[in-house]
Formats: sequence, structure tokens, C-alpha cells
Amino acid sequence: MHPYKRSARVSDLLREEIAEIIMHKLRDPRVGFVTVTGVDVSDDLRNARVYVSILEEAKQEDTLKALNSSAKFIRGELAHRVKIKFIPQLIFKLDKSIGYGAKIDSILKEIKSQETTGEEDEDTA
Repeated sequence: MHPYKRSARVSDLLREEIAEIIMHKLRDPRVGFVTVTGVDVSDDLRNARVYVSILEEAKQEDTLKALNSSAKFIRGELAHRVKIKFIPQLIFKLDKSIGYGAKIDSILKEIKSQETTGEEDEDTA
């Protein structure tokens, strides 16, 4: 028996394959530098939310629209590469966790710099 459920294993496989298809097969000029950060597949393997990170903030909307319009093509390519009974419907979503992590990182750096300047003030007093 596998240590984790089938939908999680399929998610990992789909993430790798979708990233490969976007990088090498998709010829849409609206799609710039895209990273597939994760795939959530429903337990019945019928639907999949594909989370992507898009480098250029200004083009995020256009790139997301292009990916969602290319979902049928990507799904067809997956059918050739992945041997499962049903290829899930793909819905592309923007992964906001990277931006959130960067925001937290900047807040932590700000707190640390305030602490070091506070210590210097105490030393001079």
C-alpha cells in the first residue's frame, strides 16, 4: 500500500507533465515565464486546479487567460503522456503564496532592522 493517496500521486505527476508541456509545447505568445507550483486533483480525478506563478506582474491576467484557453490543448497532450482512465479538467489559478512569502520576508527584515537600531540606541544611552 502506498503511503499517500492516489490523488496526491497523480497531482505530482500532472504538475511535472503540465510544466513540461507549457515549457516545450505551448506556443502562445501571451504565455511568458510560468512556473507550475502545484496541482490539486479532486479525489475522483475529474478536476484539477493548476497553480502557477507568473514572473511578470503586469502580464499575469493575460497569461492566466491564455493558460485557461489552452487548457484543452494541454489536456490533450496529457492524454498522450499520462496513462490514467480520466484526464482531469484543468483550471489554472494564480499562486499567491510566493508574493505572500515575500511580503512576510520583508516584514521580518524590517522588524530585525528596527531591533538592531533599537539595540544601538540602548548602547549609546
